[in-house]
Amino acid sequence: MTLNLLIAPDFAPERFAGWHMLNTLLQKRSGLQLHLLTPASAAEQAQLIAEGKVDAVYANPFDAASMIRDAGYQAIARPVGKSDEMVIATAAGSAANTVEDLQPGCKIALTDNKDVKLIGLRLLEPADLTEADIQWQMVDTYQAAARMAIKGEVDASFFLAEAYHSLSKLTKSQLKALMESKLADITHVLLTSAKVGADAERVKEALVGLTGTPDGQPVLDELGIAGGFEPMTQEDAEFMIDLMDTLLD
Repeated sequence: MTLNLLIAPDFAPERFAGWHMLNTLLQKRSGLQLHLLTPASAAEQAQLIAEGKVDAVYANPFDAASMIRDAGYQAIARPVGKSDEMVIATAAGSAANTVEDLQPGCKIALTDNKDVKLIGLRLLEPADLTEADIQWQMVDTYQAAARMAIKGEVDASFFLAEAYHSLSKLTKSQLKALMESKLADITHVLLTSAKVGADAERVKEALVGLTGTPDGQPVLDELGIAGGFEPMTQEDAEFMIDLMDTLLD
């Protein structure tokens, strides 16, 4: 049986080679056949999941919460010391220097990444801005969000912090960060469906066992997950989901 492993579409394109290397290593170490899926958008990811084609998924925390609660997936692992932080940035020459400088009616570019939007709205509270006060400009990639900010087509853009920090030096030199979140407990999560059954344990052991090994560590470094992965219990997952519910309230 081949298991489909899906990687959430919110990673920088230069990470894809690393995911393919990881998939190969997990197959070797677990003895399971794994097929890597790398959807280009959140809509494509949702469609693959809805069609029942996803056996394991490295999901952002927002998607993970609904998949655990509504679709019966279980959390098995998460990255160590790699929380999902987000950055609000504007053009380097913008008059805005803090989030408080953003006014009702401002335009903000963002990708279809719900946890980034959720955290961003929480960070905008000091500016007394709610979702309805903002003209949202949806884009497909963080590079597009950066371009819109640089060109002054939006007042600010929302980024997954990792995506912001992996932008090219030239792009970052034309931007300035207004704020970066510091949440720590909200991370991407590796989930498995009920169909995977007992094989979930083999996937988890293979993944957690990569840290510090001659073949595993270089792949983790390539993915920007140098600390590797740790097991995640259902209790850990519930704690994270409760934390996100608190953010939503």
